[in-house]
Amino acid sequence: MTLRTPRGPIRAVLFDLDGTLIDSAPDLGAAADKMRIERGLASLPDAIYRPMAGAGARGMLQVAFGMTPESPEFAVMREEFFQNYERNMTDRTYVFDEVAEMLAQIEASGCLWGVVTNKSKRFTEPLVAQMPLFSTASVVISGDTTAHAKPHPEPLLEAARRLALTPADCIYVGDDERDIQAARAAGMYSVAAGYGYLGARTDTGQWGADIEIKSPSQLLQLLASA
Repeated sequence: MTLRTPRGPIRAVLFDLDGTLIDSAPDLGAAADKMRIERGLASLPDAIYRPMAGAGARGMLQVAFGMTPESPEFAVMREEFFQNYERNMTDRTYVFDEVAEMLAQIEASGCLWGVVTNKSKRFTEPLVAQMPLFSTASVVISGDTTAHAKPHPEPLLEAARRLALTPADCIYVGDDERDIQAARAAGMYSVAAGYGYLGARTDTGQWGADIEIKSPSQLLQLLASA
């Protein structure tokens, strides 16, 4: 963990959701794979879907069918994928190791914590309601809570406003380059989560994050030094 500590005290820690706090890749992959099977195609293993899980429907349909958003049938196929995922979004989704302990210690330190995700409210709200982990989150911002999604800074700024904090009071942790771009644009200290869905060829050092962590517990080391 290359340490560049925040410039001032941290009052809130904001997190991306998929690939940072929870592993939803198995359920996302299953939603796309069901579409393949129903069309008489061979099932694909979870490991094939996993590297693209962070891209949501776009990534899953690309893996399952080689489809891009420019494909004429993309919108219809995306909605079918959404419906499959909606029915089973917590069947195999689980919290990453060390996350529950990390959040408990963040709370014990007096910091607030919350979620800023590009996942739409259609999925975010039922998912966080079903998973006890999120009962103590002080704020949850979905991809359609504001007029913009990450990498635009507005979702992060909205989270800070709802917490009655300045962006400088917050840090943002995410496992995608757009998370770091959003944090930097919002004026928040940025933390790259070097676990989750990252592929072997992902060079997180090119993202420009203030720091990279290899496990959730390393975030606690950062907070202790701030």
